[in-house]
Amino acid sequence: MFEEVIDVNNIPTLDLHGESSDIARILIIDFINENVKLNNRCIAIIHGKGLGILRQVTRDILSKNKNVLDYKICYFNDGMTLVKLKK
Repeated sequence: MFEEVIDVNNIPTLDLHGESSDIARILIIDFINENVKLNNRCIAIIHGKGLGILRQVTRDILSKNKNVLDYKICYFNDGMTLVKLKK
């Protein structure tokens, strides 16, 4: 689904560093909904590497969200997930 090259410097980004998993859930859902309204096709979520807790929370939400077309870990930064939103 990610055939085109994505410039991660020019897409909306949510940084979850320092957030609890409960707050991260709320922030991710709100971030997705806001970007769907703005018709953005690609977004990035920075969850960090650490213990993988925020990465798992991010995956759980993205896998269940009807507005998410596809997602993957960034090739150059495994502390970031790239998300493709439905039109």
